[in-house]
Amino acid sequence: MYKDFFGFVELPFSIVPNSRYLYLSQRHKEAITHLQAGLGDGGGFAMLTGEVGTGKTTVAKAMLANLDENTKAGLILNPTFSSRDLLEAICDEFNVAYPQDATLKQLNQAIHGYLLRNHKAGWQTLLVIDEAQHLAADVLEQLRLLTNLETDTRKLLKVLLVGQPELQRLLQTTQLRQLAQRITGRYHLLPLDGKETADYIAFRLHTAGGDQQLFDRSSTKLIAKYSHGIPRLINLICDKSLNIIYHKGNVTLDKQTVHQACEEVMQFQAEIYQQDKPVRVFEWPTWGSAAIGVCAALGIGWGAMQYMPVTANTAATLVSPEQVQPVPAVVASEQLSDEQRDMLLAQVQSNLAVNDLYQLWGYRASVRDNLCLSEPQSIMRCARRMATWAHLVQQNRPVILELNYQGQVGYAILYAMGDENVEVLNGKSRLRLPVSWLKPLWQGNIIELWQAPLNETLRLDMEGPAIAVLDELLAQAVNEPSFGTDIFDGALKERVELFQRWQGISVDGIAGQRTLERLQQSVQPNAPALKQIREEEA
Repeated sequence: MYKDFFGFVELPFSIVPNSRYLYLSQRHKEAITHLQAGLGDGGGFAMLTGEVGTGKTTVAKAMLANLDENTKAGLILNPTFSSRDLLEAICDEFNVAYPQDATLKQLNQAIHGYLLRNHKAGWQTLLVIDEAQHLAADVLEQLRLLTNLETDTRKLLKVLLVGQPELQRLLQTTQLRQLAQRITGRYHLLPLDGKETADYIAFRLHTAGGDQQLFDRSSTKLIAKYSHGIPRLINLICDKSLNIIYHKGNVTLDKQTVHQACEEVMQFQAEIYQQDKPVRVFEWPTWGSAAIGVCAALGIGWGAMQYMPVTANTAATLVSPEQVQPVPAVVASEQLSDEQRDMLLAQVQSNLAVNDLYQLWGYRASVRDNLCLSEPQSIMRCARRMATWAHLVQQNRPVILELNYQGQVGYAILYAMGDENVEVLNGKSRLRLPVSWLKPLWQGNIIELWQAPLNETLRLDMEGPAIAVLDELLAQAVNEPSFGTDIFDGALKERVELFQRWQGISVDGIAGQRTLERLQQSVQPNAPALKQIREEEA
């Protein structure tokens, strides 16, 4: 092997987990922050999702390694259990005694006794379940029942579910709606970007006692492209590259060799990873696919932040509240200047951008809100996802764009739009630039807000304010007059069924989680709209 040839003390790109090679990118650190907040005193469930090989288990183990002494933690890997098997596995992980051939009731009692003893001793109990997408719905429901034991201020058992994107879809089913509503911390882990890929490779080379510059900039960019930023694939490509030059007797790694390694490794990967396939490989979690939903009856208005008007005939102008700085018109064929690009990317903290977006909605955000950790009972929702430019135009609502230039990431609010120009907010400043300049810096990642006041199942013969809201939303969705009722009667049930048939979902006349989610995705009468840029201004 090449270990001795390059002077490594151990193989730098082994895919076997090794705590010495724990590399936490900015995204991994952000995931830990979100999940820790979601598992705070009031939370019971948190969920971490991501594509295969993005480092979900790395994040989970990093969290476990940094727990305080007052937390008792257990980790269950690859769970393919029945409900009884799961409870037995939990008992085994925490060394809880239970009778042979114990019933579900006996296992539950044993676990509850253990949790109560920990609580009395001042200990918090955390259970991490990896590969949770493999759990059956009835097993997840059994897990939810375990977390019902609580005090007035906190759950006695905290659960972190770690899984692939299929876990998100599983939790959207009607059977698991109660569990979905109890998840107070969610994060979808994205792959590494170009700069993080280079840093990751250098980190592993250095840890193994080798030359951090063995892979040059052009090589790491190529690896980032072929691997899609997935750490496990990066390891395979780097390992293959070093094997190739070792067998050639070379000590210098060139781009041609890296390209060969990329081709050899990726030809055996799933079709979605192939470079010639026009497929979007990664998507943000489906829980963030909504961007809509509330009626004015809830009394939540929105007040736009006050900004100075943009000077006319300006192709890229920064406008601050204090003074307008007119600049000469910029020819569209030129590139955005370095100064303007720095202004565009100046906001590097997503939570500050989220706070500004909340202000556009006229909503006073908490720290949890700014971290997109909406309380289950809150009518405001915050989510990260991917979108197309056409969708943003059609949606006509301010969102946060994640911008990236050569590994430098910044966050800006899409605030106004015209035929050829847009305006984005960056802190207390506003920048106007052509759409054609913005798009190369945006890879489809957004953060958005919406209102979702209805989160409880509504059905025939129920009455109250929630029914009145449902009536108004349905009327707008199907473009018919509202009934003006707060009673769920036969006519309203028929309208629910009409909406369900239109959306292609199960027709039962019950406004359950999926129906309400679709409804509040399609109707948003009280949301802030994008400002329009008049042609004469542009």
